[in-house]
Amino acid sequence: MRIKKVILKDFKRFTNLEIDLDGYSPKIVALVGPNGSGKSSVFDAFEELNKNHKGSSYNPQVTYLSKSLYVTSSEPSGASYSRNSNINVEREDSAALNNKSFYIRTPYRYTPSLNITQIRAQEQDLLNDTNRPGSMTQIDSRLTENYERLQGKAWKDVFVTRTKTGQEIMNDLLGQINQSLRNILGDISVADLGNVIEKRGQLFFHKGSARNIPYEDLSSGEKEVLDIVLDLIIKKDAYNDTIFCIDEPELHINPSIQRNLLIEIEKLVPNNCQLWIATHSIGFLQALQKELKDKSIVLDFDKDFDVEQILTPMKTTPANWKKLFKITLEDLTGLLAPEQIYYCEGRNDTDDERGIDAICYNKIFEITKPEILFVSSGGNTEPDGYSEIALKVLAKAFDSLKIFVLKDRDNENRDEWLKVNPTKRRMLKRRELENYLYDWEVVSKLDNNASKEEYDKLVKDIINDELKDLSITFRNTVTPTLKSIDLKTYKQKLAEVITPEMKVYQELEKIILGQE
Repeated sequence: MRIKKVILKDFKRFTNLEIDLDGYSPKIVALVGPNGSGKSSVFDAFEELNKNHKGSSYNPQVTYLSKSLYVTSSEPSGASYSRNSNINVEREDSAALNNKSFYIRTPYRYTPSLNITQIRAQEQDLLNDTNRPGSMTQIDSRLTENYERLQGKAWKDVFVTRTKTGQEIMNDLLGQINQSLRNILGDISVADLGNVIEKRGQLFFHKGSARNIPYEDLSSGEKEVLDIVLDLIIKKDAYNDTIFCIDEPELHINPSIQRNLLIEIEKLVPNNCQLWIATHSIGFLQALQKELKDKSIVLDFDKDFDVEQILTPMKTTPANWKKLFKITLEDLTGLLAPEQIYYCEGRNDTDDERGIDAICYNKIFEITKPEILFVSSGGNTEPDGYSEIALKVLAKAFDSLKIFVLKDRDNENRDEWLKVNPTKRRMLKRRELENYLYDWEVVSKLDNNASKEEYDKLVKDIINDELKDLSITFRNTVTPTLKSIDLKTYKQKLAEVITPEMKVYQELEKIILGQE
């Protein structure tokens, strides 16, 4: 199952929200925003639709769901709440919603200890679980039920089907759970299901060299991970055409484990299902930016939902990633978001075109190379100095950060300059950045009415001509329809039309990667 569109009108946080995923079909939809932005309210809307198909032990008052009853107005709104009129969810396949369309986990799933004294008969129809939380504010303690289901399955295999040995049963029950735990937490595994008859009604674990650690002695983060893994493994066969919604699963978990957790959750969710995550976790953002980038889209919930909003997947540019990382990292985001920094020529203290180089490079590579950040660092001789300082300071703080120098060729001997430090130095093959921006391939793409006749008068040798000083004349004569815009904007617009299939892009990419 995949969602095509969600429309919420006068529902909780939202006046009129439309989430439009038409044409995307990702496996992972990440709702990212600060606390109180409305992420959990989307899941509450899904839970409301759940009640059309299965019961619930929790039925909130209309005041909890209808925004109009909270908005101060000189006249009564007269609006009444109805889940089927205030909430609309469209599937990609246009099929109707049913009792397996949504599986929802609240962020409040903390079970501090297990102490089972008897194995109760658990409801085997997982699709009609009336004990589930009815909203994102309720505590969910279904870990105990999942543990009892494990015990019940083991009992059935031994005394009813009698088709497996005790060891085979343990391998079947615990094999996938332990593989996921190792992928997320490292050297930890479920060693023993416990024994209710002997008053050992809880799980026991091996952790490093320690043996048979009871569940109650695990850390909060370890318990959270176990809960998620166990829940997904038990539920995924029944919920096989489903939107899995997990609200802030990163609680109690450090960033490196958060990253591993999301990668593993994606593996456990069936491929024909969709995973919706509400988060502001740095670890999750890192996984979405890197390992899961081809399977996910991000919805930016840092919006004013008192007015109508249409949310579409965020464009994955460095600027947008920086905004999301800032939610958790504040001023450190400029250092942690990029993996590579290129110091290039251009003034970083001016608003005119003298600081355009970094802006243009970032525009050219913002989609294809989001891990790279270009920084203006001064004139022809200054990038080397800035990069040396950065290497000494930043590289010590961030082991994975790589720093390079990118220079115009001008009149320098390119081969000699690169030879000094080929692993850290990059130099253009053409005279300067303008010799790429003013290439006819780029100019004609920006302006279909560009004059080739005027272009040929000004450009004799696109590799070696000194074109920067001709910028005003070039703009006014070759592209006269654009002569009213300032040079900084003009060059930026040229950079924005450079795409991977163009020869200009391909040459610049090879230079950036140190291949030419």
